[in-house]
Amino acid sequence: MLSIPPTLAATDVASYLPVLLLITIVVGFAATNLIASALLGPSRQGDIKAMTYESGMNPVGTARKRFNVRFYLIAMVFLVFDIEIIFLYPWAVTFRNLDPSLSDATVWLGRILFFILTTVVAYIYGYRKGVFRFD
Repeated sequence: MLSIPPTLAATDVASYLPVLLLITIVVGFAATNLIASALLGPSRQGDIKAMTYESGMNPVGTARKRFNVRFYLIAMVFLVFDIEIIFLYPWAVTFRNLDPSLSDATVWLGRILFFILTTVVAYIYGYRKGVFRFD
């Protein structure tokens, strides 16, 4: 049976003490703030305080308002654009370090051009479906 030397076990536990101290401080701070706000904060709510607040406008009507489908389609197009940017940045950093005389650089260029082409096809599809028209 293996036995761990006592000095090694003590240093392993000692290395976790700063983390445990930080967790204790965070939990204590959160609990103190919750208790202090419950004790010191206002206890009664009026009609105005209970209303929802939307950009300074008084809420009128129901919150179950239906949105046009184009709103969601435009949101999806922006998500596609964001994902494209997330993938283009590491590719650009990697592509700059490749040797242009090798065929590996050509393969990487072909892959990213295919990726951009599929994104352009998605934009053209959205344009033909009328996503970008606000009638």
